[in-house]
Amino acid sequence: MSHLPHDQESPSTIDRRSFLRAGLGGTLFLGTVSVTAGLSGCATAPAGRLDAADTPVDEGYRFQFLTRDDIELFQALLPAIVGPALMEEPEPRRQAIAGTIERIDQGIVQFGPANQQELRKLFDLLNFGLTRVTVARVWSSWPNATTAEVDAFLERWRTSGIGLLNNGYIALTKISNVAFYGHPQHWHLSGYPGPPPWAMQALPQFNNA
Repeated sequence: MSHLPHDQESPSTIDRRSFLRAGLGGTLFLGTVSVTAGLSGCATAPAGRLDAADTPVDEGYRFQFLTRDDIELFQALLPAIVGPALMEEPEPRRQAIAGTIERIDQGIVQFGPANQQELRKLFDLLNFGLTRVTVARVWSSWPNATTAEVDAFLERWRTSGIGLLNNGYIALTKISNVAFYGHPQHWHLSGYPGPPPWAMQALPQFNNA
């Protein structure tokens, strides 16, 4: 099951107030998990520039927010979230996933500190083994999780009666969909024809996307 986009907003214009409004209890819970994840050895620093031998993402990009664990998380999430929009051929598929993860990193860097902190807590919740199993109910590590397992996890959070999990689902799918479908090469997959030619000529940023 793919999790299709609902709009064409840019990562920096995602409704910042929509993230993780789950009250004081959820905030304290996520904060505790984040601290515990750091103490348990989960990656807490931005991944920076990765060696091609370590990861399938582009070694030429320098990550400013996402950690190595976050990158593995999104490598598992994206096939479930964008679903059939990804090409089947291995190399174009790898490039599409790698480029989308880079744009997720670029988008989060534009967020304010408060929303970056909330996303850090969410990512730590999913990367820390104990909470990945108990809260996300994903038994395999993210690199070993199947698309079916990831899709089931997203569906549980989407339909959960717990607001904290609903908002986690919204955050994960929004930033993923905006980063993927917001790229000019993927506009047509969401039915967006792209800006008119006059805008492309007048605004050079369209040519630098």
